[in-house]
Amino acid sequence: MSQTYQPPYTLNTRVLALVAEIGEKMGQLAERHGQPVPPALRRANRLKTIHASLAIENNSLTLDQVTSVLAGKRVLGPPKDIQEVRNAFTTYEAMETWKPWSSKDLLAAHGLLTRGLVDHPGAYRRKGVAIAQGDQLVHMAPPADRVRGLMNDLLSWLKQTDEHPLIASCVFHYELEFIHPFEDGNGRMGRLWQTLILSRWKPLLAWLPVETVIRERQSAYYAALAASDKTGNSTIFIEFLLSALLQALEELTSTDQVTDQVTDQVKALLKCLAKGPMTTQQCMKHLELSHRPTFRQNYLQPAIAARLVEPTLPDKPNSPQQKYRLVRHP
Repeated sequence: MSQTYQPPYTLNTRVLALVAEIGEKMGQLAERHGQPVPPALRRANRLKTIHASLAIENNSLTLDQVTSVLAGKRVLGPPKDIQEVRNAFTTYEAMETWKPWSSKDLLAAHGLLTRGLVDHPGAYRRKGVAIAQGDQLVHMAPPADRVRGLMNDLLSWLKQTDEHPLIASCVFHYELEFIHPFEDGNGRMGRLWQTLILSRWKPLLAWLPVETVIRERQSAYYAALAASDKTGNSTIFIEFLLSALLQALEELTSTDQVTDQVTDQVKALLKCLAKGPMTTQQCMKHLELSHRPTFRQNYLQPAIAARLVEPTLPDKPNSPQQKYRLVRHP
């Protein structure tokens, strides 16, 4: 192991400004909360995280289907996609037991994430790998015989660095993608491990669904990776990830500001469904709503995440006959 290993990156004015803005947002959230994230919000955000991180890797299940899978409901979908959801939930639930700088824990996490999906879960790759888009080679990862040494260097740097956790987490994320240490699951592992690193700095960040922002900006995510590859340092990728973190925090702050309203909205939906199962349109009519995204985000998804409401056709999320029914009152 190299004692002087230092991942290449630059702390430019944009990076420093983003770190300051994120710190300010964290302070605002701390003042407003003063307590752990409510269980219903934790679960809703965890479901968003799992759905988005898998969707980035072409998992076809919708958020409703992911919710149904984890509730033990029957869902029609590719078995691989369903297994990915179950594995991801198990992995994220175990996250608090791991040390960010531990190679043993990193491999254990990969084992959980890819169990039943790859030939060698929980092991570094044994072959060379090249990443292509169409016919174009976009990244040639280091040879397999260098992977363990490179990862040991990276994990040792993470343990010893006095860099701000926001920056260290972004650097680690990039370097893991560059090394590409696993036969599959590298993207999911990079996002998972960044969340782990950040959660050791601020526990609230364990529940921040930054993956939803990355998914929305997926082209920019890959463009930032490619640009950092081209420049030979991770600065551009750091800028992208910090901006995504800031956006996710701003969205969480917005949600937090209307927590009481959201609770009232969920209660209103439960009261509505007490009359019997209803379609989205029927619910919106009873609630006098006209904006479907608002209904789904503020009424339906929180109620489903809290296991208060469930779809009648979990394996057919887009069916015109889809209705939602009351499971229990809080």
